[in-house]
Amino acid sequence: MELSWLNWLYTAVAQVITWIHQGYSSFLDPNSGLTWALTIITLTVLMRLLIFPLFLKQMRSSKKMQELAPKVQEIRKRYKNDKQRMNQEVMALYQGQGANPLGGCLPVVAQFPIFISMFTVLNAMAHGQLKFGMTQQLVDSARAAHIFGAPLPATFWSSDTQIQAFGANPIQTKIVLAIFVAISSLTTFLTVRQSVTRSMAQMPDNPMAQQQKILMYISPLFAIFSLNFPLGLILYWVTTNLWTLGQQHWFYSRHPTPVADAKGNMVTPEPKPGLLGKVKKAPEPEAPSEPAPKMVRQQPVRQPRSKRTGSKKS
Repeated sequence: MELSWLNWLYTAVAQVITWIHQGYSSFLDPNSGLTWALTIITLTVLMRLLIFPLFLKQMRSSKKMQELAPKVQEIRKRYKNDKQRMNQEVMALYQGQGANPLGGCLPVVAQFPIFISMFTVLNAMAHGQLKFGMTQQLVDSARAAHIFGAPLPATFWSSDTQIQAFGANPIQTKIVLAIFVAISSLTTFLTVRQSVTRSMAQMPDNPMAQQQKILMYISPLFAIFSLNFPLGLILYWVTTNLWTLGQQHWFYSRHPTPVADAKGNMVTPEPKPGLLGKVKKAPEPEAPSEPAPKMVRQQPVRQPRSKRTGSKKS
């Protein structure tokens, strides 16, 4: 699936892959699976760092909506018999407070062209096509790379003849691909579960809660479509899922869900200590030492003159 208006992005992705691969090839075998796995993982991390500001914007918008949740509930109770007025009041509240309900879509929208570009470039490599400025040497290197014995350009549905043409065992290749697809499915589920759990905690009576639960259990099934993808693209998807999982955990642990206090005000609990905080324990306070007994200086008693040494009574 090539989109002509994204040719500039395809060329950019292919160029970045070339630079990263050349960097690793300076001290690793250019045709090894390790070199290409590191190339794809590094490219994924760079792409995610590029859209990290959008993630922060999404999280800030989500946090703002958490703070407005009690007011939203009041509006829903007040206009429960007038859906149109209720929606108008809720949207007016969001606009007045600068909250964007669609802010959560920004990273997904930004990531979609990148995913399409990765798919297009890796698919061209898999078919030995010299496109987007890629050299014959780069394409041949990608087609020769094996990750755990599976060729980088192979798909689960590749025929045994195609897999053997890459110098690999068909059964081993399909097992490796199935394991990667299973990891992709699991990480997709954990990522969505983490987000849905957070959403339900901040809005327990959310009318969309049931739909979110259904989405949580359906989303891993989409990973089955990755059986049609080359191994290199599945590796990209697993890496980006792991990045999202860790990124969300990092943000959520530092920005706990606000809870209502005894007066009904929303307060934010103290964030949990991070990994370094758990490893590096705070020093225990020293037990107060008992004060030393006060020394009382005894003044000598002045003796009468008659008892002083050497004195004589005249």
